[in-house]
Amino acid sequence: MQYFRPIAMTDAARPEGALPLAGGWCWFDRVEVIARGQAPRLIAAQDLPAEVRQRLTAPRAPVCGLAMDAPRIMGILNVTPDSFSDGGRFDAPETALAHARAMRAAGAEILDIGGESTRPGAAEVAVAEETARTAPVIAALRAGGDSGAISIDTRKAAVAQAALEAGADLVNDVSGFDFDPGMAGTVAASGAPVCLMHAQGRPETMQADPRYDDVLLDVYDHLEARVARAEAAGIDRARIVVDPGIGFGKTQAHNLALLCRLSLFHGLGCAILLGVSRKKFIGTIGGAELAEDRAPGSIAVALAGVAQGVQILRVHDVAETAQALRLWQAVTLSEKG
Repeated sequence: MQYFRPIAMTDAARPEGALPLAGGWCWFDRVEVIARGQAPRLIAAQDLPAEVRQRLTAPRAPVCGLAMDAPRIMGILNVTPDSFSDGGRFDAPETALAHARAMRAAGAEILDIGGESTRPGAAEVAVAEETARTAPVIAALRAGGDSGAISIDTRKAAVAQAALEAGADLVNDVSGFDFDPGMAGTVAASGAPVCLMHAQGRPETMQADPRYDDVLLDVYDHLEARVARAEAAGIDRARIVVDPGIGFGKTQAHNLALLCRLSLFHGLGCAILLGVSRKKFIGTIGGAELAEDRAPGSIAVALAGVAQGVQILRVHDVAETAQALRLWQAVTLSEKG
């Protein structure tokens, strides 16, 4: 089997015949052809098979009403006592609402609300508890006039259903429908978009010696299978976002291999979400032991993802990321005078 990775470019000197990447801000005129057990090779974009070319170039469908022709920021709201970065800071309803409003004002076009930590070693939270943490916050935001996009970060169908009824727009399932067999049907019936993430194992054990034959291609194949399963359940590909799951059952080397060639995942024909914010490898490489000190490194990796056409950035530090993104767009995408 061959895999086709577009070499994403943003330079203003765009050659004639270059193709748009996923209908967004990047273009490509070369493609890396990858196959297991073979050395990669480059071909001209014009030499792509027609079906591959169509999938790589077609504009992605809007997500929660947000066009995917520009990078979008998803702000993280963990209403949990034990999340790795901010556990316990926003689990009280009044602080959760205040933080949600602050992130929205700072530029978060999507709020991702989660009531169960999925950090390495985290234990499962009961459905009733997770629902009690999340649905009231979503309902309160809607009651307070928030009309922006809201995502529910959960692996469980019952939690997702309660959140959707409270006003959530998108389901973000870090298990990619592997944890709860009822999730695919719940999402299909709701008509909501969904983010399917790759994870090797469950949070309790996922960092216990994760292994891959080829992490880039293994994760791609996994996500391709999960997208196909979602389609079989009645969820149109246009409603699906994919996430390679940085840090979920992956070593630092695995994470870096995925980040280096993120543009491969455009071949799935879905918008891509990247969640690297404050993760351990950023602290290890960047020399920031405390999670709250990892904003600069998180932003650096996020912008590297944007340079490969990633459409959604899931972040803790919304204001800082929004400022960095505005500057990146100004110096990278502005037309030369």
